[in-house]
Amino acid sequence: MGRVTDLGLGERLRLRLATGLGDAAATASKLTGRGTGASVRGQVITKLAPAAFDQLLAGKRLAVVSGTNGKTTTTHLLAAAVRAGLGDGAAGRVVSNADGGNLRQGIVSALAKARRADSAVLECDERVVPELLRHRIEVLTLLNFSRDQLDRNHEIKFLARAWRQALEGAGDSGPTVVANAADPLIVWSAQTAHRLVWVDAATLWRGDTALCPACGGLLTQTTGDDGCLMWDCPDCPARQPKAAYGVVGQRLRLPDGRLVDPELKVPGLFNLANAACALAAAIEFGVPAAVALAGMATVVAPAGRFAEARFGDAVARLMLAKNPAGWAEMLPLAGADRPLVLAIDSALADGQDVSWLWDVDFERLAGRRVTCAGPRAQDLAVRLGYAGVEHDIVVDVRQAVAAFAGPVDVMSTYTPFQDLLLKAGLR
Repeated sequence: MGRVTDLGLGERLRLRLATGLGDAAATASKLTGRGTGASVRGQVITKLAPAAFDQLLAGKRLAVVSGTNGKTTTTHLLAAAVRAGLGDGAAGRVVSNADGGNLRQGIVSALAKARRADSAVLECDERVVPELLRHRIEVLTLLNFSRDQLDRNHEIKFLARAWRQALEGAGDSGPTVVANAADPLIVWSAQTAHRLVWVDAATLWRGDTALCPACGGLLTQTTGDDGCLMWDCPDCPARQPKAAYGVVGQRLRLPDGRLVDPELKVPGLFNLANAACALAAAIEFGVPAAVALAGMATVVAPAGRFAEARFGDAVARLMLAKNPAGWAEMLPLAGADRPLVLAIDSALADGQDVSWLWDVDFERLAGRRVTCAGPRAQDLAVRLGYAGVEHDIVVDVRQAVAAFAGPVDVMSTYTPFQDLLLKAGLR
């Protein structure tokens, strides 16, 4: 595949013009307070230069991350590891969609800002994976599948089947796939890849893994030699594959059996799982383990996750939770000694169907009083009422946060989270 600089004169001029107009649109978006401009930049570029997606990907070493939860953090960890692997020469050589824009427009927007980069570490929406597989990806990291945005993704097995077919179609020219062995649907979707590296990414959420994706049988849980739970299907040969990498307590296990401390700056068991996947992907991309770990340890608040922001006298720790699996991992992080604001919206980016609220174990919050905020605060209040959780309702999210003094935890769906980042000047 040729580099962007190998395009014909007309194609180069079209792409340059489209990028310039996209940059102008992005600047206008920032100045008017509508957002970072990343999305509109990509929309303008792809409208004026329809081939930009393929042109900007051509010639780059590609490492791609996808899955329902953890894409953004894992991509930040992997990008930091790859940059560390390049040392002092990393500036300008690695491009990543660090703002989380993971659809075609977001990827184009990121790539257009660094056209001379020779490596790209990209977060990719689950639906875009088959399209990206038309390019020569070196490493594809597949994290997990769970129900998310039910109005758009009605059945996650359809997405998994699309991955499986695309990997099969890629054949021997397809990527090395770093895949989560603990997720049955990920295992099924990745099995057609020509080379697989399994990671045992421990997870608290098993609500989407009851049935075998191969035969539809009821999966069982068994205890492996290391004492960890492993899934197995009694009706067919499907079972959890042995993993080269894994999470053991607060450390990561390498293929040679060594346990290493990732020294992460982001909290939670789920981020240890993300780190295990990022480490495996970095090593497959050619970065030594020690160097990759050092790079990953520099990641603090990926795309605003776990960032702290001041609203009045409140210092808010901002946490994103988009679906039942995300809330299951995030709720244990709520500090018992600080107020908790839960913000729910149902805008397009959140998913307009909020029936998923009934799949979240809000009962674990019983005994403390929380604040319901956001446009769907009333829906959340009904759910908390059935969970026996005392609560107040303050629809305006910033007002809800600013009502407190000192540290406060804020857990929210995508739109309120992005709004708080914008108002705090963090995006």
